[in-house]
Amino acid sequence: MPNAMPIATAPRNGSKVRVFWTDADGQENESIAQYRSAEMLHALGGDSDANDIGWWAFVDSHTQRKIEPHSWKPLDGGDDDE
Repeated sequence: MPNAMPIATAPRNGSKVRVFWTDADGQENESIAQYRSAEMLHALGGDSDANDIGWWAFVDSHTQRKIEPHSWKPLDGGDDDE
């Protein structure tokens, strides 16, 4: 993961970025993710609570999961197809 930056420096404005995270099995993963703030969730409507705030990624083509990434990189051109 060359040029990856600490997750604390990632944008939290709803834009999508490439993140790197480790799952419960110790497997290193790379995903496209988006930080969802309380303001963003409120604007989208529906029911949400404090547990919904954070980084979310598709773990397969139909399933989104809240994750805890440790680093990130900007998306390369054309990768923002989600």
